[in-house]
Amino acid sequence: MKGKTIVVKLGTSVLTGGTRYLDRAHMVELVRQCASLHRAGHHIIVVTSAAIAAGREHLGFPELANTMANKQMLAAVGQTQLIQTWQSLFNLYGLHVGQILLTRADLEDRERYLNARDTLRALLDNRIIPVINENDAVATNEIKVGDNDNLSARAAILANADLLVLLTDQKGLFTADPRFDPKAQLIEEVQTIDDTLRKLAGGSIGGLGTGGMATKLQAADVARRAGINVVIATGQVPEVIGRLAKGERIGTLFPALATPLESRKRWILAGPPPHGEIHIDAGAVTAVLEKGSSLLPKGIVRIEGKFRRGEAVRIVNPEGRELARGICRYDALELNHIKGQHSEQIESLLGYGHGSVAIHRDDLVLL
Repeated sequence: MKGKTIVVKLGTSVLTGGTRYLDRAHMVELVRQCASLHRAGHHIIVVTSAAIAAGREHLGFPELANTMANKQMLAAVGQTQLIQTWQSLFNLYGLHVGQILLTRADLEDRERYLNARDTLRALLDNRIIPVINENDAVATNEIKVGDNDNLSARAAILANADLLVLLTDQKGLFTADPRFDPKAQLIEEVQTIDDTLRKLAGGSIGGLGTGGMATKLQAADVARRAGINVVIATGQVPEVIGRLAKGERIGTLFPALATPLESRKRWILAGPPPHGEIHIDAGAVTAVLEKGSSLLPKGIVRIEGKFRRGEAVRIVNPEGRELARGICRYDALELNHIKGQHSEQIESLLGYGHGSVAIHRDDLVLL
């Protein structure tokens, strides 16, 4: 069975059990579930909340003014405690973790986005568990994603994930607020997110985190449009992560609107216009069209136009006809240096590398 890429977002309410302290007993249980899936061949990414809560706990719950500087101070202290806790718990199962701290600026700037994506993929390729959080210690309101629900959706897109699991203190999305309406019923599957559904989303129950059901709905909408299945469920269900990975119906499911690959290729065709052209030889044409291969530098004959790494380009055959479009791993200047060369020579020619291919097959659409 091909392993899935699964993003598990853990809210503050899940990690603290609604108290002021990290619930380490529950955290180790969640880690055990993740480790079991990891051993089965899946890729696991953890998006963790609770840095500020961990900071308050470590400093003995000081009385502080509610200022941005104090929140950032608590996050700076708490983030070190949080990552140490995750590291020690995953180490119990022989697994390593790697911390990635992000802001909205990292995800909106194309170069930083690609660097974040490459770091994430490198961690997964080396079977390391990425632990992602917003970089609250330096983020201002202008550059904050604002909540880890939406951050987890963006992380799922970065990783081209199959499943995003949003674990919270609620069983899922209900027809009314279950805290006040005993007739409220769980909505098991959502096909359409509209204004009526958005009105059902309430606020954070514990007041410890920044996200509520409304932000989970936003995150679900973003991720499912990128071809990712999303589930909102409670973190208290036994074996919840493993059971969801197997497709068991727990909580509220938001089915993907397309596969991640279909969604990405639609974006390549319908997104920004191509910024340049890559002319390739007959051998590369055969490899791309008939063998389903990625485009290698060896098959590139000529570069036209100026384009940056991560931008769309036309791929042109020897007769001058466009046969495909793709997203480049290298910019125009870099490709001019490595065109016609074997992939093994990239690092010696450039002094660095962004991978062995000019355009990966998953980033290429045949016309």
